[in-house]
Amino acid sequence: MADVNDQVRDAGNFLRKYFKRVVLVVLVLTVVLTSVRTVGPEEEGVVLNLGQYTRTVQPGLNFIIPFGVEKMYKIPVQRQLKHEFGFRTASPGVRPEYSKAGYTDESTMLSGDLNMADVEWVVQYRIVNSYQYLFRVRNAEKTLRDMSESVMRKVVGDRTVNEVLTVGRQEVASSVEVILQKMCDDYQNGIRIDQVVLQDVNPPQSVKPSFNAVNQAQQERETLINQAESEYNRVVPRARGEAEETIQLAEAYALTRVNGAKGEADRFVALYNEYMKAPDVTKKRIYLETMERILPRLGNKIIVDERGNSVLPLLNLQSQSIQQLPKN
Repeated sequence: MADVNDQVRDAGNFLRKYFKRVVLVVLVLTVVLTSVRTVGPEEEGVVLNLGQYTRTVQPGLNFIIPFGVEKMYKIPVQRQLKHEFGFRTASPGVRPEYSKAGYTDESTMLSGDLNMADVEWVVQYRIVNSYQYLFRVRNAEKTLRDMSESVMRKVVGDRTVNEVLTVGRQEVASSVEVILQKMCDDYQNGIRIDQVVLQDVNPPQSVKPSFNAVNQAQQERETLINQAESEYNRVVPRARGEAEETIQLAEAYALTRVNGAKGEADRFVALYNEYMKAPDVTKKRIYLETMERILPRLGNKIIVDERGNSVLPLLNLQSQSIQQLPKN
């Protein structure tokens, strides 16, 4: 009986010692698991002590007070994050696959000319202040999505559907980025917008055939307008050039006639002045010069006297000009 009691006593002592060791091991593991935190290279840790912010720790191995007295939130401050609207990436990779089912409510919006557009876009952003990200705005991720959707609807609502679908896409993305960043600064949510990208912009499927027909008609109209402008640019400048040439020729002809008339008038005045100085001499000189010009142009010449009583022999004046006429 004494041996049985000794065995029971020894077993009890062994169990107590084993239980203490187990409790100690569990306690040590609990302390290690609740006090050691590893922060990744793209993250920083925000530590709360009983729900109150105490410090921000950098990447690496860090320690906090165990048993839930302190908690740590890891914020990816060095990683570019993104929100997708109107679609979701089903499988990223070299050839990513996208899913649009169930996301048309956030991508369908009304343009400024009361047309529907299906706008898919991506907001790329970074967390630059982990404290503001956690404590300035409740649920910063959802708030950012709501802000992005609201700003996109506002910007698209200020433009026509043609601008959103064609030439105004980059302007829409830039405007959304600027406005969204200003809202983030006003809300102090610790987020910096890197880029807003319009992934795809299309008319809704229900009106797509009609929209394509209208778009084709507009393109044909633009083609006809361009052809007309081309023909205009080809014909009108040439006509203007011909008109300018005609005007210049007329001006040159008028200038020639005016200058010729002025020259004749000046010559006549000069001749008249000489005539007034010596009328007889000038008259004879004019007569001789005139005959010198006229006689070589005549055919056979017969010279008679004033009374016509006799006829002079035929003069050979065909091949030579009259150098001097006899005096009357």
